[in-house]
Amino acid sequence: MTAPEMLAEAFEAQRPHLVRVAYGQLGSLAEAEDVVQEAWLRLQRAGGHDVRDLRAWLTTTVSRLALDALRSARVRRERYVGPWLPEPVVDADPADRVTLDESVGMALLVVLETLSAGERVAFVMHDVFGYDFAAVAEVLGTSQEAARQQASRARRRVREGRPRFPATPEQQHAIVEAFLAAVSDGDADSLLELLAPGAVMRADSGGVVNAPRKPIEGAAKVAHATLGLARTGGKGATVRIVDVNGMPGLFAEGIDGVATVVAFTVDDGRITAIDIVRNPDKLRDLPS
Repeated sequence: MTAPEMLAEAFEAQRPHLVRVAYGQLGSLAEAEDVVQEAWLRLQRAGGHDVRDLRAWLTTTVSRLALDALRSARVRRERYVGPWLPEPVVDADPADRVTLDESVGMALLVVLETLSAGERVAFVMHDVFGYDFAAVAEVLGTSQEAARQQASRARRRVREGRPRFPATPEQQHAIVEAFLAAVSDGDADSLLELLAPGAVMRADSGGVVNAPRKPIEGAAKVAHATLGLARTGGKGATVRIVDVNGMPGLFAEGIDGVATVVAFTVDDGRITAIDIVRNPDKLRDLPS
């Protein structure tokens, strides 16, 4: 095996990890894969010379590229039509390009969208993937103390926004089944029992297809909106339970061919958030 072939093989062994890191930082699998590919090109140009720890070198490179991408994306996302939600990963195969678990679940990714670029990168590198603050500081171009402060601020926001008593996959599957049954039956009372009082619904369509353009808050309003969406857009739709970022959610496809992915956040046995992604640009790579 030639040196370039050995380098390519070593890189491919790191690719799943790198995609997970970049996806956690960016919230977009397409952007994450672009960043990882750019890291590979930079490694090729360097020839792997003087790279003592390939995983650390690649993670640092990917995180720097993700930081730049986040900063440039901030303006685009501020101009986005309606809520901007992370790109969901549906029914990920453990042997596929990225394996997802709670560490990059939708509930966490939605909270991460409220952080600055530096806070997000610091939190993902340190708190999610366990890199020390020397590595984080190198990526952010700052001191270790400043990197530690960014991670600390992010940690507080994440603690405030994540479920205190998250459901297991089995518990969430049962709740999603009950949700689907209530919606199918038009049963508002059963739907309300599943929703936390402060439940919120967010829908990401990018202004391309129909969806609420502002978050809907409160159990009664969310139930009403859910049943309304089911009546107007659910006729003839195929709906099934799927894994969305490692937790049970829903996939629906209308007779018009428009796909919808629904992620749920469950806390203490009740649904606190329903995140609906309908933007076709974010649903290009769904499994058939």
